[in-house]
Amino acid sequence: MTDAPDFRPETLAAQALGWDEPAHQGIVPPIYPSTTFARPADNQGRTGRMYTRDANPTYDQAEALLAALEGGAGCLLFSSGMAAVSAVFQALGPGDHVVVPQVTYHGVRTWVKRHGAHWGLEVGFVPNGDLDALERAVRPGETRLVWIETPCNPLWEVADIAASAAIAHAAGARLAVDSTAATPVLTRPIEHGADLVMHAATKYLNGHSDVLAGALVTARDDEPWRRIGALRHDAGAVLGPFEAWLLLRGMRTLYLRVRASSQSAQRIAGHFESHPGIARVLYPGLESHPGHAVAARQMQGGFGGMLSLCVNGGAEAALAVSGACRVFKRATSLGGVESLIEHRASIEPPDSPVPKNLLRLSVGIEAADDLIADLERGLALV
Repeated sequence: MTDAPDFRPETLAAQALGWDEPAHQGIVPPIYPSTTFARPADNQGRTGRMYTRDANPTYDQAEALLAALEGGAGCLLFSSGMAAVSAVFQALGPGDHVVVPQVTYHGVRTWVKRHGAHWGLEVGFVPNGDLDALERAVRPGETRLVWIETPCNPLWEVADIAASAAIAHAAGARLAVDSTAATPVLTRPIEHGADLVMHAATKYLNGHSDVLAGALVTARDDEPWRRIGALRHDAGAVLGPFEAWLLLRGMRTLYLRVRASSQSAQRIAGHFESHPGIARVLYPGLESHPGHAVAARQMQGGFGGMLSLCVNGGAEAALAVSGACRVFKRATSLGGVESLIEHRASIEPPDSPVPKNLLRLSVGIEAADDLIADLERGLALV
């Protein structure tokens, strides 16, 4: 199947690029747990493999599939999403200038604030999706990286990838896109001009809340990409073979899961948009969302399974709603088959810009009617 590029991506995902187990032609790709690989008598590595920190056949399978789904030139798996994020920033040099959204996944914001200066980076923060602010923030010849996230956790702001790429490239910078919430099912950032795509693969790519993993996909096999690969190797931030296999297994149902979650999230957002207990629904699939037009242009087939509800009555009311839920699980993370609800302000750092009344919902694959009824039950108490 790998020589059939005309197949649709959902077919490539469902069949894991068509790999068969080589010894007996089993249709499930195998796990290669070995940490080391034997050499012949002349001590030359005929297979090109020496040690799992360098490469493992199980990584190859998951990396090749994700690169194909994103339309990239290569992929690297990491031990976590933050390991992937860190490698991107650590591949830069002292004095390099980077631009990061003011509101983004808190781990990214925390890393650049806590470690950026120690790494010698100059960091500028801009409102996510504000192209005028981005154009003012970049420094031609000095800015090396522009980081965006779309839709952006947990306010689900939308950034225009193509326009951001044009601004970054005009300044001599590369554009990295955190596409965790969109996944390649809905958005392929490289097609819009991105240089790097990051996934917290723990989330939708795995989809079963049982793997910690990260991934980077590159548009080109160039020197900055090879530097990131060297960092992964030297820091040892690699995924275990079993985790890589679980990730590959999860990606085989990616298209079904993301489409089902997106459909339910759209229903939930529409149901609560005018609810008297809700001050605001944050979801790019609503026409009232300020980024809806951009989202409709760069997201194909849905707007994702993530949304946030701002509850009337402040933090106390929001906590009461989440506490009353029985279908939604009160837990961190997102993208699994089970639906999760979280009062984000309770777990983010003190300087977090997240509203105190915000509940973040990760919509799974349960019946949408049950999820709506679950939230209604909680709202009836406040």
